[in-house]
Amino acid sequence: MKQQNTFSVSGQIVDLRKEKIFPGTVTVSEGKILSVEPDENTNSQFILPGLIDAHVHIESSMLIPSEFARLAVPHGTVATVSDPHEIANVLGIEGIEYMIENGRKVPFHFYFGASSCVPATGFETAGATLGVDAMENLLRRPEIKYMAEMMNYPGVIYKDTEVMAKLEVAKKYGKPIDGHAPGLMGVDVKNYIEAGISTDHECFTMEEALEKIQYGMKIQIREGSAAKNFDALIGLMETHPGKVLFCSDDKHPDDLVRGHINLMVKRAIASGYHPMKVLQSCILNPIDHYKLDVGLLQKDDSADFIVIDNLDDFNVLQTYIKGILVAENGKTLISSVSAEMPNHFVTDKIDASCLSIKASGNQIRIIEALEGQLITNTIVDTPLVKNGEICSDIERDYLKMVVINRYEKTPPAIAFIKNFGLKSGAISSTVAHDSHNIIAVGVSDEAIAKAVNLLVEVKGGIAVVDKSEHVLPLPVAGLMTNKDGYQAAQDYETIDALVKKSGCTLNAPFMTLSFMALLVIPQLKLSDKGLFDGKTFSFTTLEVA
Repeated sequence: MKQQNTFSVSGQIVDLRKEKIFPGTVTVSEGKILSVEPDENTNSQFILPGLIDAHVHIESSMLIPSEFARLAVPHGTVATVSDPHEIANVLGIEGIEYMIENGRKVPFHFYFGASSCVPATGFETAGATLGVDAMENLLRRPEIKYMAEMMNYPGVIYKDTEVMAKLEVAKKYGKPIDGHAPGLMGVDVKNYIEAGISTDHECFTMEEALEKIQYGMKIQIREGSAAKNFDALIGLMETHPGKVLFCSDDKHPDDLVRGHINLMVKRAIASGYHPMKVLQSCILNPIDHYKLDVGLLQKDDSADFIVIDNLDDFNVLQTYIKGILVAENGKTLISSVSAEMPNHFVTDKIDASCLSIKASGNQIRIIEALEGQLITNTIVDTPLVKNGEICSDIERDYLKMVVINRYEKTPPAIAFIKNFGLKSGAISSTVAHDSHNIIAVGVSDEAIAKAVNLLVEVKGGIAVVDKSEHVLPLPVAGLMTNKDGYQAAQDYETIDALVKKSGCTLNAPFMTLSFMALLVIPQLKLSDKGLFDGKTFSFTTLEVA
């Protein structure tokens, strides 16, 4: 794979700035657009700027940035607006630097933000802390395009000193601030937005999205591996196309192999929305909002564009980035690169006996996981008690879940959860938003302990324990593998299938599990320090008084 000095591509050119399509020829020289000229004697293929994921955590793919790029370019993706929040919670500035440097090794536009909430809350143990000085150091850098999602919306609403100081740093450098405010409405969301927050990817109703737009926000429509709000929000394309951006937020490797932003484009066009408006939403809008230097098929732009068969089928034939052909006919042309494996792992193996919990009341609070959502509900019910201990109840699907601090040696936190549906065994992961401690759920203490210990052995990964044991090691910060992305996708699919064979009915079990420790999404979650009520933003008890 190398850059051609000068070459031309002909077809139906899609000009998003002028909102027109015309037959013509694009000439590229030294990675730049030399000219775009009308040409009636051309073929029927379409040439348009490349697609942009307006909000994604690269780490969610379990791939390092260079491998993410390899899997994304066949789908026409040329750039991502990437929040390195996950690795920042594990390794701090070192983690962000790792993502930037690895991303530079391949022809792809990675735009990383300054992670604003590390740790996300003070109610969990993370591996690092990024304060106001760190925000200053990051945001003054020209390659850092924005302040990543401000998840501490209570801190914004109640004007926490450090939170407000961070927001002021972003304003000082003229960098947009991403938001994260699920379900926030009324005067609270007005105050949140007026503090300078410009986007949100957490809306789950049209009413919420419209109110946020009313106060000046842009809405990122999300279709990830677990959280999906395309169906709920795509109607914004009809009324507010200039306020819409497309994103994945979190994308597991097997899903990335199947498609990326291109799938959202196809769905939107198939739903009857005008192709020009759809493409502006996932290309022009993020470029303008974040001031990205991604090409738009204008003279002297970076030669970042894709060739597709037609606007209905939207099959990507070629992808060019900086004048380099990086994918053709569904095949990546980017080669894998070598990568280091920074990590942060202290925890020892555990014994099943440390997971027992004595029953002292009649009812407990149970987390109810919801398919396709990051929010949870709270169930209050009578637990299954054996020999004076609260146990997993397979019949009612109330399974024990634990979170174990991986940065310090402390006792596990224990809760119960519904809708994982396991009939046997256990699963575990060190991808556990946002602090990425060890999280596991299972039908017995013995199975949970085995699943946890598999991850301790490899210093991070995902695992399933049933009749046999399977683990996908994630040696880069316990979040990513440095191996071939397509192989990682196959390995993930194998483990995912085993989990579902054990009874789990969730579409993305590991992605759902990872969000059960995300305290900033209501209602009931579990951190390494205990059961947490996201509505009151305080700890609560397992047993109901």
